[in-house]
Amino acid sequence: MSVILSDISKSYDRVSALDRISFSAESGELFGVIGPDGAGKSTLFRIIASLLVPDKGTCRVSGYDVVTGYREIRRMIGYMPGRFSLYMDLTVEENLAFYARVFGTTIRANFDLVREVYSQIEPFRKRLAGKLSGGMKQKLALSCALIHRPRLLILDEPTTGVDAVSRREFWELLGRIRQEGITILVSTPYMDEAVLCDRVAMIHRGNLLDITAPEELKEYNYPLYSLRSKRGAYAYLDKIRNLEGCRSAWLFGDELHVTISSTDEVEGICREVSRWADASLVWKPIPAGIEDRFIELMQ
Repeated sequence: MSVILSDISKSYDRVSALDRISFSAESGELFGVIGPDGAGKSTLFRIIASLLVPDKGTCRVSGYDVVTGYREIRRMIGYMPGRFSLYMDLTVEENLAFYARVFGTTIRANFDLVREVYSQIEPFRKRLAGKLSGGMKQKLALSCALIHRPRLLILDEPTTGVDAVSRREFWELLGRIRQEGITILVSTPYMDEAVLCDRVAMIHRGNLLDITAPEELKEYNYPLYSLRSKRGAYAYLDKIRNLEGCRSAWLFGDELHVTISSTDEVEGICREVSRWADASLVWKPIPAGIEDRFIELMQ
């Protein structure tokens, strides 16, 4: 099942949430959308799920327009919103049975698809959904989104707010679900999850920055260095930014990532940094990561 967006725009009052977004996700693809909070990811996914009408542009899911063909689209998609939206006062098995009935099927009919996900929460099948941990809630929501065997699975920030182990387990489950031929659209604010997708769209403030494959995410056109110090990297932020030839410098945890304008400027900057009186300072070239690529595109 393919998804094709053409010049999609959406505004809330005077705030532009999406500005002429165009891309396509191929049938059977695991397509990621990454960006910070407020980038427009949830608005985009609600339009694809036929829950919002775009102000401009068209979106087609398996050939159906999201405005005129929403009834057909809703029968063939599974949608998992960013906020847990199942019934808190129903048990795990009651929620799953309810969603199966809504789509005119049964748990038994499609249990082979949800078996691996559901098996991890089955010991808690009699527990109220509202009493589950964050990771267990996400697995229940995924089970409910899959119970009618959708052709397209739309997941809006499914791992936000869950622990690192649950995040890893969730993505392992997605990889196996994809083997069933289901097209998956997933959004995330976590850059490290992008490499697990077939292709990734980077979005910021409603604008599409780039679409790329994971192996291309680390392509970077400028020399990149890191700076660490026991005095704290932040103490050097303004100083490094003021050097001639410094294109950008940003904090990454306890270090600075410094982009140099060109290879011709590297020697001069390295020489200047070596003069700084700090025996704990570590300055070295590093490979670019997806965060570096994203920040470069934002500028």
